[in-house]
Parts: sequence; C-alpha cells; structure tokens
Amino acid sequence: MVRNKIGPPRVMVTRMKHQDETALKEEMIALIPRLRRFALGLTGNLAQADDVVQTALERALTRLHQFTPGTRLDSWMFRIVQTSWIDACRKASRREEGVEMDTLERLSGGSMAEVTASDLRQDIDAAMSRLSEEQRALVMLVLVEGYSYQEASDALGIPVGTVMSRLARARKAMMAQLGGKEARA
Repeated sequence: MVRNKIGPPRVMVTRMKHQDETALKEEMIALIPRLRRFALGLTGNLAQADDVVQTALERALTRLHQFTPGTRLDSWMFRIVQTSWIDACRKASRREEGVEMDTLERLSGGSMAEVTASDLRQDIDAAMSRLSEEQRALVMLVLVEGYSYQEASDALGIPVGTVMSRLARARKAMMAQLGGKEARA
C-alpha cells in the first residue's frame, strides 16, 4: 500500500493476471457503443467522437494496470473518454483550429413524423453544442446513460452537489434554447 499525504491509503496494482486482463478487454469491447454515444454527445460530430473513443481505448489498454479491480469499468472508461476529448480540444486550440461542432446529418426524405423528429434532433444537438463540456458530459451520463448522480459523480471525479447544480443549469439552458420547439414532437 502507498499512503497519500491526503486521503485514504491507495492500493497499487502491479500486474494483473492474464485472465483478468482478457476479461477487461472483452468488457471494453462491449462498452464501445456506449462510449461512442457519450463521445458523440461531447463532440457533436461522429468522426470526432470515433477519434476520441479510439484514443481513449488506446490509453486504457496501455494503462490497464491502473484500473482498480472491483470498481466500475464503465465509469473509468467514461472518464478517459472525457479526458481524451478535453486533450483534443486543447491540442486543436494550440493549432488554432476550431473544434468542429457539426450536428448529425438530417434524415433524408421520409414521412412528416421523421422530418419533425429530425428537426427536433437537430435542435437538441444545437442546444447540446452550446453547453459547456462539463454540462454536456453530465447530460450524457445522467440523462442518456441513466447514471445516478452519485455514479456520475464517481465517474467524473466531482462532488454530487456539483453534478446536481451543473445538470440543473444544463437543463435550464437547453429548455431556454429549445423554447417552444419541444411541442413539435
């Protein structure tokens, strides 16, 4: 055990057993659709979301020894995805590139209900893109992935009160941006 100057003792994992490592990799593969959905909510762009997920998976695989057995793999992975997205934004800003926040492509043709659903989806995507990165991450975890406030708090490493206040501000901002548009659905 290694004692931190502040906080409880931390157990250092030196090397996982091969079976445990294989099982973790299989669980990571099963998480990919959820990670992509989370990254898409953060980036607003499918290509960027895929890049972020790929970067996160590479980081996780090279740092499997840092995963604490008995904790939630999905929370660990969501945190890595969020950190990868933040790193990509910082890198892009250093190169003076704007981080693209395109909305998803519209549904082509189809019935009036599909067109209306497409319009609403675009409005929601636009409202999401105007939220801060922290708020988008919480909307994706709590409202899309169904995490409890405590689970989102654990996944992002922030206090539960911060989760609640950021999520409340995000909901309020999205409702203000959507205005009367939700009545169209």
